[in-house]
Amino acid sequence: MSIVPHPRTFATCQSLAPIQNNVSTSPPIKSFATLFFCKLRQSITNAFSGGEMATESSSSGDSARTAASENGGGGSARRSRVLSSKLYFDVHTSKAPLIYSSSYDISFLGIEKLHPFDSSKWGRICRFLIAEGLLDKKHIVEPVEAKREDLLVVHSESYLDSLKSSLNVSTIVEVPPVALLPNCLVDKYVLLPFRKQVGGTVLAAKLAKERGWAINVGGGFHHCSAERGGGFCVYADISICIHFAFTRLNISRVMIIDLDAHQGNGHEVDFSDDKRVYILDVYNPDIYPFDYEARRYINQKVEVASGTATNEYLSKLDGALK
Repeated sequence: MSIVPHPRTFATCQSLAPIQNNVSTSPPIKSFATLFFCKLRQSITNAFSGGEMATESSSSGDSARTAASENGGGGSARRSRVLSSKLYFDVHTSKAPLIYSSSYDISFLGIEKLHPFDSSKWGRICRFLIAEGLLDKKHIVEPVEAKREDLLVVHSESYLDSLKSSLNVSTIVEVPPVALLPNCLVDKYVLLPFRKQVGGTVLAAKLAKERGWAINVGGGFHHCSAERGGGFCVYADISICIHFAFTRLNISRVMIIDLDAHQGNGHEVDFSDDKRVYILDVYNPDIYPFDYEARRYINQKVEVASGTATNEYLSKLDGALK
């Protein structure tokens, strides 16, 4: 079994979990991984024991119907883009399956202070782990930036072109002053960090298949779908990651475990009619995004109110995974 977490805060995460029987850990951050995911791993193993989520390629009718309706010019175009991508690359075994780049942090002209989402937390997470002796800097894996062809695996040309408008980007990241910046600066200091994190998410699935688990310190942009961004989520990295896994990792089914406080409406829309993807979403229904249509596509929803105590939250999560 592989777990690919995408932390949006230090203590909560979205998890993409392609299931595999071989589990391994890497010494540099074994304690950290165990602390956060050991219990979750065991729960998923119990929930899907008996081979319900195989890692063999599927030729089912559902898969065929999904491929016929894919973005980016059809299933063949998507497959071609995935196979020609450079987002997957071999990582030396001396590296831990933890992916991060200093390019993740967004701190241009203080815009990180204009939104409640902490856009420079990723660096602080890694610095904390290094300071605590849980991680050695030389063991971190640096991802490559997702290029336009990579993004077209899920997104349309028109959506990507819309990001050439600083006004559109400002609406998605919910920071109005971004609309006043030249788009060349917006691309370099706002969009590039997102694209680098997309690369990290995609690579995390490959490492998880090879090592048993992996962590992308960034990513998890669960409000973005193929045709719409929002909630500080510009690119649909989760959806892109899954399609890469289907094509190149011989994965037939995927489970998304979304533990962010907000509903993950982006991936829910993208996989609304795809039976290969099972979505478990633990969220507060009384806060953004209020996407009632997308809620219809959640396979298992766990709604929690503001102020829910930790033990109650974990109990609800355990119950959902059993």
